[in-house]
This record gives sequence, C-alpha cells and structure tokens, in this order.
Amino acid sequence: MKIRLLAFFFTFCLFACQNTKEKETVFISSENSIRYATGLSIQKFNQYSVITVSNPWPTAEKNYTYILHRKGVVLPDSLQKFTKIQVPIHSIVVTSTTHIPALELLGVEKSLIGFPNTDYISSQKTRALIDAKKVREIGTNQSLNTEVLLDMQPDVIIGFGVDGEKKTYDQLQQNGLKILYNGDWTEQHPLGRAEWIQLFGVLFGKEEQADLVFKIIEKDYLEAVKLAQNAYSKPTIFSGAIYQDQWYLPQGKSWAAQFLENAYGNYLWAASEGTGSLSLSFETVLEKAEKADFWIGPGQFTSFEQIEKANPNYKHFRAVQNKNVYTFSSRKGKTGGVIYYELASSRPDLVLKDLIKILHPELAPEYELYFFEKLK
Repeated sequence: MKIRLLAFFFTFCLFACQNTKEKETVFISSENSIRYATGLSIQKFNQYSVITVSNPWPTAEKNYTYILHRKGVVLPDSLQKFTKIQVPIHSIVVTSTTHIPALELLGVEKSLIGFPNTDYISSQKTRALIDAKKVREIGTNQSLNTEVLLDMQPDVIIGFGVDGEKKTYDQLQQNGLKILYNGDWTEQHPLGRAEWIQLFGVLFGKEEQADLVFKIIEKDYLEAVKLAQNAYSKPTIFSGAIYQDQWYLPQGKSWAAQFLENAYGNYLWAASEGTGSLSLSFETVLEKAEKADFWIGPGQFTSFEQIEKANPNYKHFRAVQNKNVYTFSSRKGKTGGVIYYELASSRPDLVLKDLIKILHPELAPEYELYFFEKLK
C-alpha cells in the first residue's frame, strides 16, 4: 500500500509540474479591448500586452503581432517568435501626421525624435519641437534615411505604408531597430481611427489616460449623432473634384461617407459599394449632383475664383451658384500642412460637429466650425 501511495504521489507531482510548465509556455488568449477599429487588437495580460495589426495597408496578406512587455518579464515560449518591445518607451519615430495627435493627447510629444518631411506637421506644439531641433528630418516615407535612423536608435519606429513596400523597414529591423506598423488610415468607422490612440497608450504605459481620452471623444461623437437625428431635412451632398480629367469622390462605405451619413446628410453616392474612391467623368457627376444642396470637400479648392479658373463648368452646380461650398483645405499649419489631414482622424467628434453645423445650423447655433470653412 505504501509503495502504491508513493507511486501515486510521484506521478501526481510529475503531472502537476508538467501542467505548471505548460501553463507558463502556452499562450492563452485574453479578450480584445478594442471595439471599433477592425485592424487593431490589444490583449492585455499581467505584465505584457499582445498587439495584433491585421490591415496596415489594403493589400496586406498577413497579420503583424507585437509583444509589449515590462522590463524583466519572462515571456511564454509561444510568444518568443514575435517582435518584442520593452515598455514604457522613451523615444519614438512616427511616419504619418495622423500619429502626431495621439502623442500630444497623451502628453508625450517630447518623445518624438524623428519624422519624414517635417513640413507636413501642422501642430504648434510639435512644430515648436521641430524648430528647436528636437525632431530630426528622416527623409520621406518612400525613402527613409536609414543612416540617420540607425544613429538615432529610437525605442520604436511606427511604420506607415500604402502598398506593402517595406524594404527599408525590413533593413532597419535587420539592424536591430523595432518596427511597429500602424494601419489607422485603413479604418472606415470614424471612431475606429480614433481608437488607435490605445496603441500609443500601451507603448508609453499610459493605458488609462488613452482610454479616458478615447471615451471622451466617443461620448461627444455619439451625442452628435443623436443631435443630427433631430434635423427636419436631409440635404443632398456631393464631394471631391476633378483630377487629371477624372472626378474622384468617396465611395459609399468609406470613412468620409460615414461622416455624412452620421450628420444626417443625403450623400448622393451613399449606395455605391467600396471603401475607397470612385473615379467618374465630369458629366456623370453633373448629371447626378447638379441640383445638390452642398458641395463638401472640393479637393484643394479654397476660393470660388480657383474653382472658376479650374473649370468654368463648375458654375452649373446649384451648390456653387448658392455659395454652399465648404472646404477643409484652407486651414493650414505654419509650413503648409493641412490641419484636417493631421487631426481629423483623431478627432472625429469635431469633424461630425462641423458637418452638423453646415447641414443643420439650427441644431448647433453657438458652435463654430473647426476644420471646415465656407468658400469665399
């Protein structure tokens, strides 16, 4: 009996030890904390987070997984194959102006040490850092200066791409730098793009602050959606402009079209499929939008004089005749960067409030436009 008990005890201990080791090495999924963004997943564990970016550019064929961990943490064997980044980070290089607002909203803009083509940055806070030589120029997104980046040794580089060309990023990674791809621009839900601030929250150890900032933006956005539903009418809208003999305007499921729908507007191409841009002839657009109430987002036009010089036929649109044309291109930073391109994805609440003011001014009599201006 004693021998049997000893054998049982030995077997039980061996099984328990194997089980303990297995629990330490097998990755057990935790719930994704992201609710609107479709290309980002954040799974939070005790001493580390698992970040998955699934759509950094439209043609991406695989997911990118990153392990953001505290110093000294022993990670499970199953996670060793992924890119590991120790957090909180202290220095960062970002490659799109849409990343700048997240840094500023979290109060970590001083951690930015490099950016490609700094003239595109509009924010006064970050421009002051550029003027003080705190942010180095690293070339262009298509041709990053690898020597400068290797000399800088940032804790992480937030990569941005449109077509999957990542030769330079691969080279930098082979030389020991940490690359983390950001796909905020591929999101179609307005709150989905803004939610990418959560990624920066994990990187800088400011998860609670990032969550609070996003919840405020979410609350303001959803309240604006409810406000728009009180409108008495649904004005007709067209958008875009001619570029190289083709009129480009948002497809019906695109990010821009979602704003118009939530502002209780009747976007004339809302029923079109796709999340990108339509390419149409001038005649096709005129036939459908000639009597539309508003022209919102007329490309780079910032005055009626520019519109008339570009194409005299624009005068046939009722929106032009009634001076109901609104642009976001006239509000720029000190070096010419369009503020909308930088900030709009992080502040969808302000974009939506602007559109409600334009389409239904009676609903927001005290509100002043932030991004848009009426053409003069």
